[in-house]
Amino acid sequence: MKKLLLMVFLVSLFADAQELALVREKKQYGYMSTSGQMAIEPQFRNASGFSDGLAAVEKDRKWGFIDVKGNWVIEPRFNRAKDFSDGIAVVQIDREWVYINKNGETPFRPETDKIYDFSNGVAFIRQDRKVGFINNRGNVVLPPTYDVIRDFIGNYARVRNDGKWGIIDKSGKVVIPVEYDDLGNLHKNVTFAKKGDEFGLIINNKFQVIEGATRIWDFHTQDLTYAQKDGKIGYINLKGDWVIEPKFDRGRAFAQNLAPVQQDGSWGYINTSGNFVIEPTYSDAEIFSPDGLAPVKIGRDWGFINTKGELVIKAEYQITAASLTGFFGSAEKGFINGFARVGHKKKWGFLKTDGSVLGNKWFEGVELFQK
Repeated sequence: MKKLLLMVFLVSLFADAQELALVREKKQYGYMSTSGQMAIEPQFRNASGFSDGLAAVEKDRKWGFIDVKGNWVIEPRFNRAKDFSDGIAVVQIDREWVYINKNGETPFRPETDKIYDFSNGVAFIRQDRKVGFINNRGNVVLPPTYDVIRDFIGNYARVRNDGKWGIIDKSGKVVIPVEYDDLGNLHKNVTFAKKGDEFGLIINNKFQVIEGATRIWDFHTQDLTYAQKDGKIGYINLKGDWVIEPKFDRGRAFAQNLAPVQQDGSWGYINTSGNFVIEPTYSDAEIFSPDGLAPVKIGRDWGFINTKGELVIKAEYQITAASLTGFFGSAEKGFINGFARVGHKKKWGFLKTDGSVLGNKWFEGVELFQK
């Protein structure tokens, strides 16, 4: 009996944790599982992807929320509904936007001129053109203080007052003073910054000018980032040293110790020493994913290469398109957790790393897998 209960619990846990992708077929929305099967058949007029275990869907012109089995958790009674995050969602009742919890209750009503979605444990509040934020219990963590607060990335967010930028943490504490003309996101307590006409890095909260730099991009997954000098792209490390001299026309971030760069109109990949290990023969190229594959463009179509430069998936796909929900970003190109969202002959689906099409199915549109 105990074994049976354990099996039921594990099956239920797996079902609750599974990832599903929003798909559209014959103008109806449904959800596909990572096994390639339809978990919830297309039946909704409008829908969003799963977030925090629930998805907002529309039925009979009202919005509610379903679980990964397609069961109603909150019956459709809202004029509009946004995604759950941290146990809270924003919904519209009549003409008013309010917060609800997963029981469909309104747990708090913050004093704010605008209702913002929760993300990363906080939601912004606005009063008299200033912005602060609350936690998911409705408590004010930071009173409206800044002109702008960007989304938190990890524990930190960029803030702006009077045209100057700084960084705060989730307690509202100032981590980097609000005194820079431009500022990036923190990576290992280092970020790029612009002060006056000079670009540099903030290291140990001190601004260090990078000689000759006219632009610097965010660090990605590795301790090198690309920067511009005299119209050319090179790479600097966390200390601000030019480790790869600026000599490329364009460049992107390092991943898997390789970075796509453009030279004389074609893209290839360099190693951390700045040497080409995959010759520039492509019309465009993106960074490598943790799966060890990168999208490359040959002519008008995209395929995928491995870190040896071998074309392992033929170039016959598209990798960007308008999102079903309006939130599909450029950072989401290529393989993510074993699947790549691609277009083929005006249809969309998912490639697996072996080049096969998930479920051998194509749709009018698809979104990324979420749970």
